[in-house]
Amino acid sequence: MEGLQDSKDREKPLGIDLFCEVIDNYGDAGVCWRLARQLASERHCHVRLWIDRLPVLQKICPGIDAGLERQEVDQVDICVWKPDMMPADIGQVPDVVIEGFGTRLPDSYLNQMAARAVKPVWINLEYLSAESWVDSTHLMKSPHPRLPLTKYFYFPGFTGKTGGLIREAGLVESAVGFQSDRRNAMAFLSSLGVACREEQFIVSLFCYPLAPVQQLLETLSWSEQPVLCLIPEGTASQDVGRFIHQQPKAGTCFQDGALTVQILPVIEQRLYDRLLWASDLNFVRGEDSFVRAQWAGRPFVWHIYPQEENAHLDKLDAFMALYQQGLMEEEQQAFRRFWKQWNSCAGQGGFTESWAGFRAILPELKQYAGIWRKKLTEQPDLATGLVRFVDSLR
Repeated sequence: MEGLQDSKDREKPLGIDLFCEVIDNYGDAGVCWRLARQLASERHCHVRLWIDRLPVLQKICPGIDAGLERQEVDQVDICVWKPDMMPADIGQVPDVVIEGFGTRLPDSYLNQMAARAVKPVWINLEYLSAESWVDSTHLMKSPHPRLPLTKYFYFPGFTGKTGGLIREAGLVESAVGFQSDRRNAMAFLSSLGVACREEQFIVSLFCYPLAPVQQLLETLSWSEQPVLCLIPEGTASQDVGRFIHQQPKAGTCFQDGALTVQILPVIEQRLYDRLLWASDLNFVRGEDSFVRAQWAGRPFVWHIYPQEENAHLDKLDAFMALYQQGLMEEEQQAFRRFWKQWNSCAGQGGFTESWAGFRAILPELKQYAGIWRKKLTEQPDLATGLVRFVDSLR
C-alpha cells in the first residue's frame, strides 16, 4: 500500500474508538494500551480507549485515576465502558471503530455506527497467532446481518501477509543501546530496589498459575552459576509461596542455594520492557509480554493462555515451528522439549533433564533472538498497518 496518505498529513486527525474487555488481566489491557498510545503519538490519531476494568490498566499505567470515568493520559482519551451505555454516553462515533479481541459492541453503539452518513471502518483486532490460516484470513470482511455495516478481521502476526506486531518508533534501537553495556542493566535493577551482582544469571518470571514454577525454582537453586529470579507480585503466588515459605509480596527477597528470588511490584509498561532487556532469560505469558520479549532480543519461554480442550497447544506448536526454523536440529529438539514441558501440567516428570538441555543452548538462543528480532522489523508495525488499511478504504 505504498503511497497512501499518512494520518499526519490529513486536515484533521483520524478518529478511533478502541474497545477493550479485560479477560486476561494485563494482556488485553496491555496490548490495547500500547496500541492506543502509538496511534495517538506516532500516527497522530484522536483515540478513545473504552475499557471495562480501569483498575487493571492503572496497574501498568500509574498516571491513570481509577476513580474517573473519563480522562486523558498520554494523548489518549480513556473512558470507562459499560454494557448499558446510552447515546449520550457515547457521543459522536468516529471514523474507525476497533473491537479488541472480539469484544462485542453494545447495540446502542452499533446503532449509532449505522446511523452515520459515512459508515465507520469497523475492525475486529484478533488475537496473535502464528497458525498458517491467519495469512489467508487477515483482512477478511463480514457484513452485519441486520445493519449496513461491514466488519474487517485484522490479525497481528509474524509474516508480511498479516498485520504485524506492535513496535513503537525507536524501540529496537533503544533495546540494543541498553544492552550494549551490562552496567545499564545493573543500574536499572538498582532503581527497582534490586541488589544485583554482575556474575548472576538474571531471570524474569511471568506466567499463569499452571506453569511448573516450583520445579523451575528448585532446579535453579542447584545451578552452578548464581541466579537472580525476578517475579512480579501476583505471579503464580501459590507455587512461589510454597518455595519461599511465605506469602510473596513486593519487596520479599529469599535465597536458596544458588538462587535468589525477589518479588517485584507490578510495574508500568516502559519499565517492564527494560526488565526484559536487562534479563538473560525471560519467562513470559499471554500476548503482550510475549511480543515484548521478542523485541527484547533475549532468550524467552512462552506460557500460552490455556484454553478449553487444549486448543491453545495448536497455537503454541505453530509458533515454535515458525520460530525454530533458524535453529540447528539438536537446538530445535531442546527448545521444543522445554517449551512443551513449561506448558504442560505441573508435576510432569523429566523437568530437570529438559531444563538442562534448554540451559545448554542458551548461548545459541541469545544470538538467534537478535536475528529473529531483526527479521520481525522487516514488516510494518501494527499501528502503521492499521492506519494504511483504513486509508485504503476511505
